[in-house]
Amino acid sequence: MKFELNQSIAILERTPAVLKAYLSGLSEDWLKNNEGDGTWSPYDIVGHLIFGEKTDWMVRVKTILGASEDKKFKPFDRFGQFREDQHVPILKILEEFEALRSANITELKSFTITADTLRLEGIHPEFGRVTLAQLIATWAVHDLGHIAQISRVMAKQYQHEVGPWVAYLGILKQ
Repeated sequence: MKFELNQSIAILERTPAVLKAYLSGLSEDWLKNNEGDGTWSPYDIVGHLIFGEKTDWMVRVKTILGASEDKKFKPFDRFGQFREDQHVPILKILEEFEALRSANITELKSFTITADTLRLEGIHPEFGRVTLAQLIATWAVHDLGHIAQISRVMAKQYQHEVGPWVAYLGILKQ
C-alpha cells in the first residue's frame, strides 16, 4: 500500500476510540499486568501514546514544516510516561489521549500538505534524514503496533489458562 495522508489520518483518528472501547471499564488485572520485568502493561502503553502526543509527533511535523534551518529532531524519551502519575484512572487517561490526538489531528489538517511538502525532511537523531511522509506513516504504524502490543500483553495473562489450545493461539507464541 502506498502512503496517502488521508489513509494515515484515518488510522490516527480511530486509535483513541479503539483504545477507549477496548480498555475502559476493565479491571486493574487487565490494565496493569505486563509480560514480565522490563515490559509494559496496557496502562503503560496508553501513557506512552499520550507522551508522544505531547512531545513527539507534532513537534517533529512542525520542525519539518517550520521556517528554521535547523531540522534536527530532539530524541524522544520512550519511557517518559513513567514520570507521570501512575494512579490516574484509565478512563481519564483515555480521555486525555483522545483530546490530545484530536487537537493534533486538527492541527495537522490545518497545514497545506502537498506531494512536495511530504518530501520535506527532518533529521532524526538515529536515522538521519527522514521525510514528512515517513514520519506520518510511522505515526500511524506506531499506533497499530501498540494496539497489537496491548492485545498480546492481555492475551498472555491467560497463557497458562488456555490449556492445550495454546498450540493454536499464535499470539501467545510472540
